[in-house]
Amino acid sequence: MIKKISHIAIAVKSIEEVRDFYEKILNLKIEKIEEVRERKVKVAFIPIGDTRIELVEPLTADSPIKKFLDEKGNGLHHICFEVSDIEKLVEELKEKGIKLTSEKPEKGAEGSLVSFIHPKSAFGVLIELSEKKVYCDF
Repeated sequence: MIKKISHIAIAVKSIEEVRDFYEKILNLKIEKIEEVRERKVKVAFIPIGDTRIELVEPLTADSPIKKFLDEKGNGLHHICFEVSDIEKLVEELKEKGIKLTSEKPEKGAEGSLVSFIHPKSAFGVLIELSEKKVYCDF
């Protein structure tokens, strides 16, 4: 059910503040920036091979990313695995006693469905599970 590493997320206070480091020093290119209001974040996507780095900035004072930044500062936030059937995987994980941050998958960036494995169940690592969804507007 896990297909590949989708991305590595880095929490940042300001995407604009760190942009030059990634683009001018590391010669990487921010492909696009998207606000994900449901998750209270702004995300900058940086492709690298068949995966990406995502710079994640809080949009609101009550964003979970803001809390993370207040406690730890800029830094690695989570690793994300792309999965093929998130609803089934979430149910299997719950049956195995794995703690998730929400009861069911929620809307994520680029229209995906996401769910997070709580760090207490993953030996200190926050793991995101993401299933790409294809939508048609006709």
